[in-house]
Formats: sequence, structure tokens, C-alpha cells
Amino acid sequence: MAGPSLQTPVRPASLRVEGLSAWYGRRQALRNINLEIVPGQITAVIGPSGCGKSTLVRCLNRLHEVVPGARVEGRVLLNGEDIYAPGVDPVVVRRRVGMVFQRPNPFPTMSVFENVAIGPRLNGLARGAELEELVVRSLKLAALWDEVKDKLHLPGTALSGGQQQRLCIARALAVNPEVLLLDEPTTALDPISTLKIEDLLRQLKTEYTIVIVTHNMQQAARVSDFTAFMLAGDDLVGELVEFGPTRQLFTNPRDPRTEAYITGRFG
Repeated sequence: MAGPSLQTPVRPASLRVEGLSAWYGRRQALRNINLEIVPGQITAVIGPSGCGKSTLVRCLNRLHEVVPGARVEGRVLLNGEDIYAPGVDPVVVRRRVGMVFQRPNPFPTMSVFENVAIGPRLNGLARGAELEELVVRSLKLAALWDEVKDKLHLPGTALSGGQQQRLCIARALAVNPEVLLLDEPTTALDPISTLKIEDLLRQLKTEYTIVIVTHNMQQAARVSDFTAFMLAGDDLVGELVEFGPTRQLFTNPRDPRTEAYITGRFG
């Protein structure tokens, strides 16, 4: 496929991973990952530390390649189009496949309003009254509007930890992505804030395809429709062991390694 960007967005989007391997310099991190991420559903990626979960999701929007010396082989298809094909702009990919990180990271010098407005403004998506409407919509989608509507001028860092993470979700949604990636988004949050984020994800999945990395198997069981279980072999290279509907994977796993992990016998 030629051209500077992908075709017209389809929402919620499909993602398919074919033969994906990834390296950091000479060290291989992933080997031959094949995965079909179901549109409009929540897919959890679980597994012990060091098995390549975060690397996998960073490959889904080309963030992996910002690390010096990092590279991938294989394909990641967004609505059937390879995001790694020649001529595809990674900036466009990262706008269409948004990312929320483990710890809340609002821009410290920007207000709540500007934290959400910065993406649409830089991408030329909206301005003036239209931009204000987009910010309000994004904050409402992130279930944050009622809590911050009188605090839009305050720094984003003035919010609580849970509010900051929902602000980061609003920031990701403001550029109109089709896919939302979340890398252990509740690790730094208290139980109440964690449940708010989980409730929010259930609401968002009707409009977005969601992938969440989590070390918390109870969270994966609560929030996801499908689960991918990863392990690193003796050579410390991450591989996909099993993928399927969450209920089936947790109650009747096909691979004995999956059963050993979810029952706590290793990992």
C-alpha cells in the first residue's frame, strides 16, 4: 500500500497481528505473535513480568520504534491495512490508535482544558467553539466532566490520581481514535479509582476497540471480553501461549501453562 496515511477510519476498528516479532537492538523481545483483536470489545493481555506485554501493545501503534535500535518484523493490520507498510505515517497511526500509560501523565504546565485540547489543536482537527465542544465531549466520554467542569483552568496535575488518569483517557479520545491501548492503567490507583476506570472502559467499548495490559488477573476477568496470555521462554523471548474468550480461558484453558499461571502455580 502506498500513500502517506491509512484510509478512512472504520469505527470500531479491527486489529490483526500476523507473525509479529520485535527486537530492542540485538535482544529479541517478541517471537511470531499472531492475534485477532475483536472490534468493539475489550481484549486483556496478561502474563508474568518480562513476557513482552507492553512491547506488544507498543507495536500496535508504532510506539515501539521510537526506542533507538528497536525494530519489528511481521504485520499489524488496522482495518486490513498494514500500519508498517512503506509510506504510512506513524503520526497518523498513533492518532488512530491511542495510548494511555501506566502512570497518569498530564502535561504539568497545561490546564485541564489544554491537556485535552492540545491533540486536536496540533492535528488541526478543531478550533474555536468547535474545539471547546470537542474538549467537553472528550471529558464527558471519560466520565470526568462533572468533576472538572469548574476546574478547567487548573493545572492537570492538581487533580487526584484517578482523575488524572481519566484526563489522560480524555486526551487520547480527543483526537478521535478508533482503538484505545491501555498499559496497566490502574496500577498506581486506589481501588475506587480503579473501579471507575473499569466502568469507563465498559462504556467506551461500544465505540472503541480496547486493548488493556494488566498484571491483575481479577481485573482481566472483570473487564475483558477476550484475553491473551503471554509467556517468555527460556531464551526470555515473549510468545503468545493462548488467546480466547475470557470466560473460557479462565475456566477451561486449552494450554496447561495457562492453567498453571491463572491458578498461581507459577509466575
